[in-house]
Amino acid sequence: MRDIFSYQNVINFLKSLADGDLNLATEFVWVIIATALSMVGGAIGGMLLAGKDIGYSFSAMLGALFAPAGVIPAILLGLAALNFLTNY
Repeated sequence: MRDIFSYQNVINFLKSLADGDLNLATEFVWVIIATALSMVGGAIGGMLLAGKDIGYSFSAMLGALFAPAGVIPAILLGLAALNFLTNY
């Protein structure tokens, strides 16, 4: 695992990710991170809203599946707006 951090490409990628540079690779990573977090939030929300009615595991699965459907377009629009605003 330590060998991964010795490559210059990985170091440059992590620096650009931490600095907030927006390029294709960092945008893809931010979309993946936001999708995973929205799935966790959707699962928790599904359990809170419908856990007693349809079961906790089924409501968590439905929440995790439907949460990214609303989050991914918002993430892409936000990243496009940030990319547009950094040019000015």
